[in-house]
Amino acid sequence: MMDTDMLAPDPHTIGSHGLEDLPTPCLLLDEALLRRNVFTMKQHLAALGVGFRPHLKTAKCLEVARIAMTQPSGPAMVSTLREAEFFAEGGVRDMIYGVGIAPAKLDRVGAIRKRFGADLAVVLDSAEQADAVADWVKAHGDALPVLIEVDADGHRSGVAPNDAATLTAIGRRLIGGGADLRGVLLHAGASYGLSDPEAIAAAAEAERAAAVGAATLLRQAGLPCPVVSIGSTPTARFAKDLSGVTELRAGVFMIGDLFQAGVGSCAIDDIALSVLATVIGQQRAKGWIIVDAGWMAMSRDRGTARQAVDQGYGVVCDLAGKPYPDLIVADANQEHGIVAVRPGSQAALPELPIGAKLRILPNHACATGAQHDRYHVLDASGGVTAVWPRINGW
Repeated sequence: MMDTDMLAPDPHTIGSHGLEDLPTPCLLLDEALLRRNVFTMKQHLAALGVGFRPHLKTAKCLEVARIAMTQPSGPAMVSTLREAEFFAEGGVRDMIYGVGIAPAKLDRVGAIRKRFGADLAVVLDSAEQADAVADWVKAHGDALPVLIEVDADGHRSGVAPNDAATLTAIGRRLIGGGADLRGVLLHAGASYGLSDPEAIAAAAEAERAAAVGAATLLRQAGLPCPVVSIGSTPTARFAKDLSGVTELRAGVFMIGDLFQAGVGSCAIDDIALSVLATVIGQQRAKGWIIVDAGWMAMSRDRGTARQAVDQGYGVVCDLAGKPYPDLIVADANQEHGIVAVRPGSQAALPELPIGAKLRILPNHACATGAQHDRYHVLDASGGVTAVWPRINGW
């Protein structure tokens, strides 16, 4: 049975009305798809015997967080301190700030911990950061929890998983300074460049092995490592064994987007997010329909251009969310979207008169969501029954 009870009564509930009543462009969220995606992931991870820490960087919304989290208090992952403040105000207490800590941000982290009683942890991957944390802990008497970021695949940040000297040096500096060494954290970001399920499963196993190996090195050095945290949406989706891992983090899976569909970690029918737009012009000689959702509404993200299927700035759907055959936002200006049939397709341009409304599935849910300050929430019948605020900023 789906655990739908995690969502508290919604103060933003409105009387159901149709999409025709909404101003455009605006952001739509299909609640049933959201809940289905979360339920499916929780089932998968429960079968693998690992805890779940949803990443809230895509959602940036308390109502979505309460659906995704195990409890109203967490656990959760955030990507900005603005998110940490916002979710702490909403009652979330167990959080990891998942961007390498800058020393100048430590006072703000401490303020969130003190004001809300939040167990907000930070991540780092260098001795310099560890020294800054240790100095801050000594000055403030707050045993800040820290996870050492480990490099799963050369994608971005982190200590090499077999670099015992660096891992233990960082750990000892933290412990010596009075910080709370929680464990290790990895992100298999290179998995976003894959599309074959077996290759992603292999990336998931490599991520697991790197995490467990780094944790083992810390423990062999007599250092604590209670938390072994890994995660990305693709590796979460295709992981087959998570032995030695204590928690998995993922975020975009709950909403989905065209890039993830290109990776294979969701289907287009799983995408819960879309942008509602209005037809404002016709250029039939060019094969164009012009809509009022340009890159300010959709974002400039063109990540699918590097995949097997280039989705332009988004896939165009009818009001029920069904994609028109091979119809995409082929180009975009700031407030104008140029809708056209995908190059090479024999599909016909649909008859969409001036004033008609349509929905556009995004390339990157995080980037498109960041252009908007609220979700218009759809029920099972496609009616808008609630408005859920989103936050942005750092």
